Amino acid sequence: MHCGWYGYYCHFRKIEKLPAINIIDNLRHILSSLNSILWNEYWIMIIAFTGLVFTIWSGFAQYKIIRHTPKILGGEFNNKNDDGVISHFQALSTALSGTVGLGNISGVALAITLGGPGAIFWMWVIAIFGMAIKLIEVILSMLYRNTEDPENPHGGPMWVAENGFKKTFPKYKKLGKTLAILFAISIATSSITGGNMFQAWSVADITYEYFGIEGWVTGIILSIIVAAVILGGIERIAKVTSKIVPVMVTLYILAGFYVLSIHISEVPEMLILIVTSAFTTTQASGAFIGGTVGTAFMFGTKRAIFSNEAGQGSSPIVHAAVKTNEPVREGMIAGIEPLIDTIVVCTFTALIILSTGTWDRKADIEFDEIPTVNYENNAWSFSKIIHNEKNGKAGDPVIMLVEAGKNKSSNQNIHKIPGKIMVNRDNFEIQWNDFSSDIKPKIITDGYFYDYVGATMTAKAFDSVNPGLGKWLITIASWFFAISTIMAWGYYGEQGIIYLAGEQSKTSFRIIYCLLIFIATLGFIETSVDLDNLSGIGLGIIVYANLPICWVFGYQAIRAYKAYINNEKVRNIEN
Repeated sequence: MHCGWYGYYCHFRKIEKLPAINIIDNLRHILSSLNSILWNEYWIMIIAFTGLVFTIWSGFAQYKIIRHTPKILGGEFNNKNDDGVISHFQALSTALSGTVGLGNISGVALAITLGGPGAIFWMWVIAIFGMAIKLIEVILSMLYRNTEDPENPHGGPMWVAENGFKKTFPKYKKLGKTLAILFAISIATSSITGGNMFQAWSVADITYEYFGIEGWVTGIILSIIVAAVILGGIERIAKVTSKIVPVMVTLYILAGFYVLSIHISEVPEMLILIVTSAFTTTQASGAFIGGTVGTAFMFGTKRAIFSNEAGQGSSPIVHAAVKTNEPVREGMIAGIEPLIDTIVVCTFTALIILSTGTWDRKADIEFDEIPTVNYENNAWSFSKIIHNEKNGKAGDPVIMLVEAGKNKSSNQNIHKIPGKIMVNRDNFEIQWNDFSSDIKPKIITDGYFYDYVGATMTAKAFDSVNPGLGKWLITIASWFFAISTIMAWGYYGEQGIIYLAGEQSKTSFRIIYCLLIFIATLGFIETSVDLDNLSGIGLGIIVYANLPICWVFGYQAIRAYKAYINNEKVRNIEN
């Protein structure tokens, strides 16, 4: 996991690892560059603006979604003769299994680590706008789904693009086909990265952190479990997720209530901090290096979109399999997802992390001796130091803080220097990464920090209230949430591949998909930046492909929505 298969191979073969390290570093640089291109402030503004437009255009559909969805889930509109193979609840559970999970446990921690408390405010905003985006996405998917085989329906933005252009803009049907292919490739890519490898890595990381089980073991177990389910198709996936998701969300929220009850006096202060930090610079404190309004907005928006999937066009794929002939009803079911995912579950996670002080804690380990700083090979290097903490393990990532030139991400002068615990004969020592700066870095803390990334930080927040609570709750929750999410995204990616290569391609995709679960746990991902790059690239690609489709055909969804809510039968049921 942390040392990885390559480290073990080199250990037994007694060979030098530097060339591979350079390759991995170069790969990280490429991924980081792609991530920064895909995710810039202009594109994020477009996503937020899209949600705002659909919110106003629909007449603030969020209100209708909250009122009407319980009645749909209650079965008042069910018709056994409608096309489709799964129920409204199964579709909601499957879609939520792709959203409620490690995006909430790991993604929220990542947003706070990189963007500060203000990132949560922007997660709320995107969640509200996301309700309108999901409404439009799913209505369009239902309007254009392929039900030639009623027992095996297909839907999603690729079908909207192809069939929508053929029907509405026949002169531009080639453009529609191009957009459809682009989305199909994107959904397969995103399912592999954010929907699969991000999840597998997070589970392997927290399992290693608490139980010392190497990542490849976790990878094998995850691969076997997921394979046993996704080989059965959407019906088996829906049955499993409809059982897992409600139980795990309930347990997680109950545990969250317990933690917050201990810190109840701090909750109002944390809510104020979230709002104020969204509009002001957050000063560095403890493990947090500081953040600006821009970083809060950027990371909050990115993590919200990753968590609730609004704008990705992913959940419309599973909603298209629902047994109904009324597109708007399923759109309203989908619209409730960001509310559950981000407003409820993500807020719980955020308040737990903030109120327990895990995000800006003091140094975990005090220095026995402060590393010396030297200038070598056009970079600042730091001397190795002995690591005497018994809880530390070989491969654990750590960080120390230095003051140097301006940090572009936080607009302050504090930087993180990553390090890793290494084995040197019978002792542990920390080897620090080099640091590039025109100004000599000054170590400003009395010690160093374990680099708690994603789900591990959330678990440590639970542990701070009741030792062992995070260890067991977050580890178990991470396993169940990751399994359900990987299964849901496996179906999404599979549908993209089916669109591109036909039904015969799905078995090959399923096998490759399960192998990638294992590969993700072999040690290529090590830091929060790696994690953000991996999930961000897949997410960025898919949003670029999906939003243009929403803009082109959104008016059709709005028209269908307004016709539905003005229907006399619907109004009578609501009243």
